[in-house]
This record gives sequence, C-alpha cells and structure tokens, in this order.
Amino acid sequence: MKGLKFIIAGLLFGIIMAKSEAISWYRIQEMFRFQSFHMYGIIGAAVVLGVVAVYLIKKFKIRDIQGNVIAFQDKDRTWPRYIIGGTIFGLGWALTGACPGPMFVNVGYGYWAMLVVIFGALMGTYFYGLLKDKIPH
Repeated sequence: MKGLKFIIAGLLFGIIMAKSEAISWYRIQEMFRFQSFHMYGIIGAAVVLGVVAVYLIKKFKIRDIQGNVIAFQDKDRTWPRYIIGGTIFGLGWALTGACPGPMFVNVGYGYWAMLVVIFGALMGTYFYGLLKDKIPH
C-alpha cells in the first residue's frame, strides 16, 4: 500500500502523456523536422511550470515529506559535458521516437517494439555505470 501513490502518479503521467500526444512517434518526428510547434509547446510549458515551482519552493521555503527544507545545489558549469550529453540524448530520442517516460507508456499502449528501446536504454545505463570512473565528467 505504500507504493500506491507512486502507481497512481505513474498512471496519471501515462494518461497525460498519451492524451497530449507526447508519446506519438509522429509528433516527435515533426518536432525534430521543425514541422510542428506541438512538442515545443509541451516542453516549453513544462519548463515554465518547473521554473515557477522552483521559485515558489525557494520563496516559501517549502519542506519535503520528512519536514526538511528543500535545498537546491548549484550545478557544475562545465558546458561541454552538457552539450555532449544532450546531443547523445537527443540523437537517441530522434532515432527511437521516445524519451524515457514515453517508452513505458508506449509499451502500455501495446507498441512492443519499444521493449527493444527500453532494453537499449537499460544497456546504455549499465555500461555507463561500468565506465563512469574511466570517462571525463
């Protein structure tokens, strides 16, 4: 019963992703071909919502479920790593037509080919874990 709230949140996330067409391979391809504003609107709305949420968390010193003040750590400003990581992520997104959240929603919709994409994502994560101490960060 402890995990019920996470299951409900996941179901709501999946429904929102599906109804907004953010899981659609065609919508994602339209975005990468600059043929439609649809996905840029969804991503832009998420960025604006995130900025507002972080601002409100900082302004009102909102606490987490254990009562601790939520604190934000400054990120390392070494930009090449973000360019390289973002490029790899974007290429994977463009080639597969899905980022991590929609991969699972697509499997729920019965697009079994996404299991290959999920397997690839898991293998990439596994190999990164093996190599992370050997590559520059």
